[in-house]
Amino acid sequence: MTEIAPDAGFHQNKKLKDALLQHAPLSAAGLSERLFGLLFSGLVYAQIWEDPEVDMEAMALSENHRIVTIGSGGCNMLAYLSRRPASIDVVDLNPNHVALNRLKLTAFRHLPDHAAVLSFLGTAGDRGNLALFDRHIAPHLDETSHRYWQQRGLTGRRRVSVFTRNIYRTGLLGRFITIGHLLARAHGVRLEEMVETKSLREQRHVFDTRIAPLFDRPFVRWLTARKSSLFGLGIPPQQYDELAGLSEEGTIAPILRHRLEKLACYFPLKDNPFAWQAFARRYPRPEEGRMPTYLQPQHHEAIRDCADRVTVHHAGFTELLMAKPAGTVDRFVLLDAQDWMTPRQLNELWTEITRTAAPGARVIFRTAAEVSVLNGKLSDSLLEQWSYLADQSAALDKRDRSAIYGGFHIYEKRPA
Repeated sequence: MTEIAPDAGFHQNKKLKDALLQHAPLSAAGLSERLFGLLFSGLVYAQIWEDPEVDMEAMALSENHRIVTIGSGGCNMLAYLSRRPASIDVVDLNPNHVALNRLKLTAFRHLPDHAAVLSFLGTAGDRGNLALFDRHIAPHLDETSHRYWQQRGLTGRRRVSVFTRNIYRTGLLGRFITIGHLLARAHGVRLEEMVETKSLREQRHVFDTRIAPLFDRPFVRWLTARKSSLFGLGIPPQQYDELAGLSEEGTIAPILRHRLEKLACYFPLKDNPFAWQAFARRYPRPEEGRMPTYLQPQHHEAIRDCADRVTVHHAGFTELLMAKPAGTVDRFVLLDAQDWMTPRQLNELWTEITRTAAPGARVIFRTAAEVSVLNGKLSDSLLEQWSYLADQSAALDKRDRSAIYGGFHIYEKRPA
């Protein structure tokens, strides 16, 4: 599993190209895939957008479990450590995410206390964070990650200086959210109005009267009808086509509206850090609401003590599993990666999942549509070895505070 430099372009990242490219280069679909790949080659997610509380309940996560998960922004991997699992293997095809995951782990291992971790990873930024990095984090980073965070951009600032501002406003998704705020402002709406509300009733009022009407504006409808305009959400062409197929209008505007409604209206703002990131572009202050799981003080000791149980790999999921002995993984976390996959890739993945699954193993994942992506794509010989926990999947989907997916799914290994 050879690593490439985090700054390598899409054309150099064979792992990502193999996962993403499915059509001829000069076809419309092929051009769309390559444009998405170029955008996806940089940092995409500074924060993961799957609810770790839902994940941990779905996995029935305990201290003896060995986990393989996709890294993304690294928040959920850290949250899982609050349950003190035996080990976590983190995989990601994007080397920028690998560098971020390793930085976050090193911060927990070596920063002096929870206050320092919160300052570095959870606030809108503090100039003192550079001193924290230089003194406590940089000496303990691997060579590739150290070079990545020390590299200087066109402004002359080191990349790590983003932690003196607000890292969650960076990356592809962070910039997309910023554009969404600017677009709303151009139509006379401040999305920050949502976090000024005091109750679910007020949240509903702001959404119905201020935010929902934006989706009927001609320019917004035109924009959401174009695949490339949604690449900033991390939605690849395959996912866009699936979402658009759910709408009578053939665009994803109604689906985006519904999912933003769930984010805005279904959970109290004080309990939903995902909503704070969407509507305020920051996490709440202590008096405003709850921080994400991995930054809550009661979990700091467990995460710090167990951080050495994590290994971060620049690799694909199937690639990593192929190197593991049979029956050695208890929990698999696939995020929404299967929405990208062809039936061949899905069957290769689940062949390795099934081979490496320990008795009673569970697989969790999310999908753009409501139904499981395995339906009609996974071979019967593989599917019959797993039980679909439909009721628990549906119940936990309703409680997922990030609210951006159509379905949440849990599969459990059947007894041999």
